[in-house]
Amino acid sequence: MADNNNFVFKGNICYSEDIHLLRTVEQGYLVCLEGKTEGVYKELPEQFLNLPLTDWGDMLITPGLTDLHIHAPQFSFRGLNMDLELLDWLNTNTFPEEAKYIDLDYAKKAYQIFADTMKRSATTRACIFATIHRPATQVLMDLMEETGLRTMVGKVNMDRNSPDFYCEKSPKESERETIEWLEQVMSKYKHVSPILTPRFIPSCTDELMERLSRIQKKYKIPVQSHLSENKSEITWVKELCPASKFYGDAYDQFGMFGKPAKTVMAHCVYSTDEEIDLMKKQGVYIAHCPESNTNLSSGIAPVRAYLDQKMNIGLGTDVAAGTGESIFRAMAEAVSVSKLRWRLVDESLKPVTMEEAFYMGTLGGGSFFGKIGSFIKGYEFDALILDDSSLPHPQPLSLKERLERFIYLSDDRHIKGKFTEGSRIF
Repeated sequence: MADNNNFVFKGNICYSEDIHLLRTVEQGYLVCLEGKTEGVYKELPEQFLNLPLTDWGDMLITPGLTDLHIHAPQFSFRGLNMDLELLDWLNTNTFPEEAKYIDLDYAKKAYQIFADTMKRSATTRACIFATIHRPATQVLMDLMEETGLRTMVGKVNMDRNSPDFYCEKSPKESERETIEWLEQVMSKYKHVSPILTPRFIPSCTDELMERLSRIQKKYKIPVQSHLSENKSEITWVKELCPASKFYGDAYDQFGMFGKPAKTVMAHCVYSTDEEIDLMKKQGVYIAHCPESNTNLSSGIAPVRAYLDQKMNIGLGTDVAAGTGESIFRAMAEAVSVSKLRWRLVDESLKPVTMEEAFYMGTLGGGSFFGKIGSFIKGYEFDALILDDSSLPHPQPLSLKERLERFIYLSDDRHIKGKFTEGSRIF
């Protein structure tokens, strides 16, 4: 199929060129050279006629999907206690389960299930939370490396406001474990890289944040955390950090809220105008997690406002507050919840369109990893081959309509091929 990642695909090609523009090419040609997209053509140029060509027939070819926010250790309790709000849910589900990963045998068993599922999914890039346990986090990174997916994995930091059985002993101990982890993994993997992961402000003392800030500056790695997800959480942050102007400022005072540290913050349901302005200024990425925000009764993020202001935004599944790993489902949920927000909360913010949801799941989130998430020339060749032949319909459909149906109706059984940087995953 491929020779040194140089090849041509023929099929029905769909990809975003920007937030609003979905390009579709029926029975077009997609050229990959050295793991990067060379171009999309209606007729194959003569200079590429000698490249290996795979004809995918009537299948759809799209960019791979990016999950900007997922918790690997929570995969085990998807679908449980979904009647709880965030803080109660953490204490009932999350902390007891994540504490189990001190046991490496358990970690290997659970993380293997997660890695296998992610490999079969439509996701090609992901930002992943692990636990506070350094050895188990390395197990997760080893397993994700084997999948061939391009992922960022974070050892979680937390030294307060969690049970004694799941809390780092001190800021100094958390710092030591994080540095040891980074020294062991920084150059170990081809496909997996570390990302600094303070769980969220309520679980991290100022001293720990200061130490993590120094680590970030030394190792120059990106940052992931949570922001303005739940009203009770925001009130708690005000009590814990009275000197901070707003939630995001509690990160920014330690240099972990965008420039120079590439940062992704999950949720942003209740971000204030001041917080939004700072996110725009610093280039902070928003991981919109619509299903999670519904399941934990957090609210509906004002995604229309973020899109209209051209902020950096992608999608997250947020397993296990989200019940599955499908970014296609996150696209559908993003459209659905935006309709509720428009109808019930703020009629000035129009619902998200299918094109915009697809953009967030591909190019929008993918840009956190670089030139990812599109078939624009020079972008890394992450691609999906999608077979919708088992989703019959009596009427003729355009490629855009077929893609929309796929977003709403498909599952991983309909994914017939998956590629990252030109290399086949399956």
